[in-house]
Amino acid sequence: MDFEDFIRAGNQGVDPALYEIENAAIDRRGLLWAALQRQGPWEGRVLLDLGCGSGFWLPRYEGAAEVIGVEPDANLLDLARARPGRARVLHGSAEHIPLADDSVDVVHARFAYFFPHHGFDPTPGLVEVGRVLKPGGRLVVIDNDTEEGEFASLLKASPWAASQGQDTYALHWWADKGARTTPVMSSWEFDTRADLEAVLHLEFPQDVADDWLHEHPDRTGLSYGNLLHTWTNA
Repeated sequence: MDFEDFIRAGNQGVDPALYEIENAAIDRRGLLWAALQRQGPWEGRVLLDLGCGSGFWLPRYEGAAEVIGVEPDANLLDLARARPGRARVLHGSAEHIPLADDSVDVVHARFAYFFPHHGFDPTPGLVEVGRVLKPGGRLVVIDNDTEEGEFASLLKASPWAASQGQDTYALHWWADKGARTTPVMSSWEFDTRADLEAVLHLEFPQDVADDWLHEHPDRTGLSYGNLLHTWTNA
């Protein structure tokens, strides 16, 4: 089954193995993870990882009463289901969550679907999240900071990022929805230069990646700003 809102990711959907390396480089110092725990705690609660991809983060939600992953890309479902732990992985999307009303305490969406910009309004997905969230439940969206950090400078230089926003439109969109936004400056830290080069070429056009790599010949990482948009279901 295909979903009307599904667009295969140009990173994980193209090269899941390389995206695994990218995931492993994210936030090694735990700054983003600590902020996520504060904004959308899951201890003893039912947690939904919406757009869980290949399931990299599912085993980390220890202490949750139940962990559920929902992913629209059927090619990634088996990878997610093979992760250690007891997460339940379902085929669904942000606009079609295969769960009952008021069945989830907290929803995390990590770089998935919720990229509001001038040409895309993710309100239908937010309405669907509100349906499955219990009253008072929280949605925490992990988004890119388009203003702060070296990753933001790459986004601004990349035409590929235009469809996910290269300005502050998303920040204002979430504020209009009643969400609060928390900036978190973190980083990518790779084991090797080759890994950094491969991931930059996955995420950005060759000229954009090559320009940055030429300017930083000895680097194996970069600063990465994140925005956590936290929305509470009334």
